[in-house]
Amino acid sequence: MTRLQLLIGLLSCLHLAGSLMCYTCVFPAISPMDCLKFPLECPAGQRCLSSVATGRRGAVQLTIYEKSCAVPTQCGRAGQKYTSGVYFNYSNDCCDTDLCNGAGSVGALSWGGAVLCLLPAVALLLA
Repeated sequence: MTRLQLLIGLLSCLHLAGSLMCYTCVFPAISPMDCLKFPLECPAGQRCLSSVATGRRGAVQLTIYEKSCAVPTQCGRAGQKYTSGVYFNYSNDCCDTDLCNGAGSVGALSWGGAVLCLLPAVALLLA
């Protein structure tokens, strides 16, 4: 590994450390496990959002889960929205640490990302 590659890797780690990373769903999901989560760098001033919306169509109850970046005015809100012929009651929760809107241990995820970023530097030092 060249010094240039190492420098680029370390700079990308520093960039990640300075920006809020949140999970985002590719599309709204009907199960928390169906949300195909991908980390996304949020624009400055935004927070990580987890939203749950529940509606009823006849005897069937539908629950939709969303994860994304959000402006602070969307945080802590609850209300009703209408889509696809169904009224949904929704609630939004926000957090402001990296990947805090995902399942699992946030601390483990954050430390895991830091370790992965530093592996090339450690490999170069040990070589």
